Amino acid sequence: MAHPLDWLHDNAERRRSEGLRRSLRPRTLHADAIDLAGNDYLGLSRDKRVVDGAVEALRAWGAGSTGSRLVTGSTALHATLEEELAAFCGAEAALVFSSGYTANLGVVTALSGRGALVVSDARSHASLVDACRLSRARVVVTPRADVAAVDAALAARTEERALVVTDGVDSIDGGIAPLRELHAVCRARGAVLVVDEAHALGVCGPDGRGVLVEAGLAGADDVVATVTLSKSLGGQGGAVLGPRAVVEHLVDTARTFIFDTGLAPASVGGALAALRVLREEPDRAAAVLRVSAELAAITAAALTSSQLVGGRERQLPLEGQLPRTGSAVLPVVLGSPVVAFEAAGRCLERGVRVGCFRPPSVPEGTSRLRLTARADLTAAELGRVREVLHEVLAEVRP
Repeated sequence: MAHPLDWLHDNAERRRSEGLRRSLRPRTLHADAIDLAGNDYLGLSRDKRVVDGAVEALRAWGAGSTGSRLVTGSTALHATLEEELAAFCGAEAALVFSSGYTANLGVVTALSGRGALVVSDARSHASLVDACRLSRARVVVTPRADVAAVDAALAARTEERALVVTDGVDSIDGGIAPLRELHAVCRARGAVLVVDEAHALGVCGPDGRGVLVEAGLAGADDVVATVTLSKSLGGQGGAVLGPRAVVEHLVDTARTFIFDTGLAPASVGGALAALRVLREEPDRAAAVLRVSAELAAITAAALTSSQLVGGRERQLPLEGQLPRTGSAVLPVVLGSPVVAFEAAGRCLERGVRVGCFRPPSVPEGTSRLRLTARADLTAAELGRVREVLHEVLAEVRP
C-alpha cells in the first residue's frame, strides 16, 4: 500500500517542472541588497522612533497580550491606536486585529452570512477570497474594476443584504479601484462597500490617509475599510475602520477577533509610533509616489531597451508590460514563470531584491517581477536599480 503522503512528492515535482516551486530565503542580519520586494513603503520598520515605541510597549506590557481581546488581550495602548487610526483615516471607529488577513476574514464573515450576497472583485487579495469562501453567503465574482458587472450582480439579487468587496490598490498591478463609481452603485442598490486599504494607507490620498479619503468616501455610513499595520507602518497587525455600529458588531460576532489572541503590545506600540511619524511627516507619502514614478520610468526604459536586444520577439506586447504609477506597486510582466524566477534571481545576484509573482498569485501567462517603491530610496540606489534592470532584462527572454 502506498504511503498516504506520496502524492506530495508528485505535486512538488510537477510544480518544479512548471517553474512554480517556492522556497524560503531567510534574510541575514547584514543583508545589503537594495529592497524593492518588501512593503516597508515609508521606510519606518527600522526607524528609531518606531523601534523605541515597540520596545517601550514591550517593557511596559510584556511580550504578549496574554489572551483574546475580550479576555486580557486589550490594553490601553490598543484603544489609543484604534482612536488615532480612526481619526487619521476619517472613520468613526476602528478595531485592531492580529493581522490584515484576520481583519478581512472577520469583517466579511460578520457582515454577510447565509441569506446575504457578496460581490467580490476577481483580483481581490487572497484574504478577501478566503473570507468570501467562509462567509456562507452567495458569492458573485466580477471582473477587475467592472462597475457595470457589480451593478448587474446587485440588481439581480434576491438577498436582503449585500456586500461589495475590493482592494483599494491592487496588490499585484498597483491599480486603484474606481471607488466613487462603486460606491454610487452600492448606495443605489442598498449594499455596503468594503475596501481593503492595505497598499493605500501611508501612500495614497492626502498625506497618505488612503484612497477612501481621496475619493471623498471616508466616514460614509455604508463604507467599511480594512488596513494592515505591516506595510507603511512597518510592523504587524491589521484593523477594521468604519461606523461604530459595525465595530460593535464585530466585537460581538467576528470569530477572528473573538477567538484569536490579541495583537502583541510591541506591535501595537510600534504601529502607533509609526502612525504618529506619518502624521507629523506627511511628505513621506508623497516621496513614495515620487520614487514610484522614477522606478516606472526606469523600468519602461529598461524594457524598451531590452526589446531591441538581438531582435527578440516577446510573448507579450511591450504596452502590456509597462508599469503604471499612482501607488507603490510596480509590475514588470514577463509571461513565463521560469523567466520571471530567473530574472528575480539575477537581480538579487546583482544586489537588488525584487518580488517574483507566479501562478496562482497571478493568472497564467502573466508571471512578473513586482517592484515596490520606498520613500527612503536614495539617488545612488535608484541609479544602481537602473543599471541592474537594464542588464537583467537584456539577458532574460521574456
